[in-house]
Amino acid sequence: MATSAPKTIDGLEPSCCDTAASALGIVRDGVITGEGPTTAGRVHFSRMLDAEDAAWCARILTSAAINDTPVSRAEAEALFAIDAAATERKDDGRFEDLLAKAVAHHTAAASGLPVPPRSVALSPETAIESWAPNARGVRTDALEWVAKQMRGKSQGDRNRALMAMVATLVGVTVIPLAQLPSMIDIGM
Repeated sequence: MATSAPKTIDGLEPSCCDTAASALGIVRDGVITGEGPTTAGRVHFSRMLDAEDAAWCARILTSAAINDTPVSRAEAEALFAIDAAATERKDDGRFEDLLAKAVAHHTAAASGLPVPPRSVALSPETAIESWAPNARGVRTDALEWVAKQMRGKSQGDRNRALMAMVATLVGVTVIPLAQLPSMIDIGM
């Protein structure tokens, strides 16, 4: 399903990472209720995430004002909240890809590793493997944060792209294997 570019709505043009996280909260509210500025003019069922919702998220995250800054923890947490709110998907996997890339972007930057601009890193045309770090240099606390965000989700609720990214990071890290089950059950 092709989508047109979302129209401009006050509050959804971020000027910094904090306003981007707030704008993502507006998208989350639209996903939950099926109503609001991001769903106006179209049929949108509650708890449904569709291609236009994913397009809103991508547009917010790649806004020119924040394109050269790493994805913040608040933005990543807002994406996890959208992921949790959506019980049904009709976006051809675009949100799943965006979430995995945004979390990898945040995790790498939080570990002091270089990351490409958001417009490159979060693009559906860019393979996450082309820029995301392996575990060398990724801080354990950043991995633990990702694990905490994913903890408690049932196998069917887990984001496959995010799980693959976590498995790649954890697969070559120096975390003792005995600690992995307590951090995250990757179920792969």
